[in-house]
Amino acid sequence: MSAPMPASLNATAATRSPSRRGVTLVAAATGVAMLLAGCENMGARERGTAQGAGLGAVAGAAIGAMTGGNNIGKSAVIGAAAGAIAGNLWSKHMEDQRRAMERATEGTGVDVVRTPDNQLKLNIPSDISFATGSAALKPELRTVLQQFSQGLKENPGTLVRVVGHTDNVGSDTLNNKLSLDRADTVRDFLEDRGVSRSRIDVAGRGEREPIASNETAEGRGKNRRVEIFLREPESAAGTVR
Repeated sequence: MSAPMPASLNATAATRSPSRRGVTLVAAATGVAMLLAGCENMGARERGTAQGAGLGAVAGAAIGAMTGGNNIGKSAVIGAAAGAIAGNLWSKHMEDQRRAMERATEGTGVDVVRTPDNQLKLNIPSDISFATGSAALKPELRTVLQQFSQGLKENPGTLVRVVGHTDNVGSDTLNNKLSLDRADTVRDFLEDRGVSRSRIDVAGRGEREPIASNETAEGRGKNRRVEIFLREPESAAGTVR
C-alpha cells in the first residue's frame, strides 16, 4: 500500500484542481465553437446561436477558472446560455428578409450579406450604380431599388441606412456633397415608391472609405457606390423569435 499523501500536498492538489478543470472546459468549449462555426448546413440564425453558446461557455469557464471558483462547469453553462441569446439576436424575421432580398436581386450582381452587428447589407456593384461626378441612378440600379422598395413595404418595421461613396476624382468638398447626394437620390426613389422617408437614414462618406484602388478606372468605378443597410428597431432586435 502506498503511503498517504501529506496534507500539504493534498491542499495543493485541491487548489490546482479547479484551474485545471477550467483549462479543460475552456479548451473543449473553444473546440465546440470552432466546430459549429464550420457547419455548412446551418443557417445564419442557427450559426449565430451555436457560436454564441460556444463562445459564452468559453467566457464563463475562463471567468470561473480565474476567480478560483469550484463551479467552473456551472459558469460555463451560464455563459453558454447568455451567449446563445446574444448570438440569436439575428432574428428569424431578418433571416427571412435576407433570403427574400437574395431572391429579388438574383442575377443583378447585388450581394446580400449579414454584418457582424446583425444588420442586412446590400453591396451594389459599381457598374449598375453611378457615373463619374453624377448622383443620377443608372437604369439597372433603379430596377434593383424597385424590387427593394417592395420588400421594404412588406416589412414596415425595418429601418434603412443608405451610405454614399465616391472615387477620388475632384475635391473633398465636392465628393462629400456628391456622396450625400447619391444617398439622397436613393432615399427619394424609395420614398416615391411608398417607403416612408422617416425610416431611411442617409450619410455621405466622400472618398474616405474606398474598397479598391483609385489608381485605375476599374478601381474608381468600384468606389462610386452606395451601401444599403437594413436593421430592426432595437426593441425588436432584442427579442428572440
